Amino acid sequence: MAARLAAVIRIEAIWLATEPLDMRAGTETILARVVKVFGAARPHHAYLFANKNSTRMKVLVYDGLGIWLASRRLNKGRFIWTNGDLMIATALNPEQLQALVMGLPWRTLAHDHAITVV
Repeated sequence: MAARLAAVIRIEAIWLATEPLDMRAGTETILARVVKVFGAARPHHAYLFANKNSTRMKVLVYDGLGIWLASRRLNKGRFIWTNGDLMIATALNPEQLQALVMGLPWRTLAHDHAITVV
């Protein structure tokens, strides 16, 4: 997904919000949530949100000129999300994003690909 988005727009940072989002939310509502959770919508940053069941995901990207909003729904299974009790947001690298959208355990892929969870 990041590779496909990156072919159209540049993404320099990927942020995952841990608090569930109502998937009926549109661009303006999600943009307001980005500002609330992350402090600002920064150019070339992607912001990921999931619903309560982690079966749907929305990604908001600000490319410096406008807003992109994409969604993904799983027919089976769930996205492996974070524990919202510990943090409100976390940064992901492109490999972690690829694992996340495929439903794989992305948390084991540290920025240097070191195994950090056993």
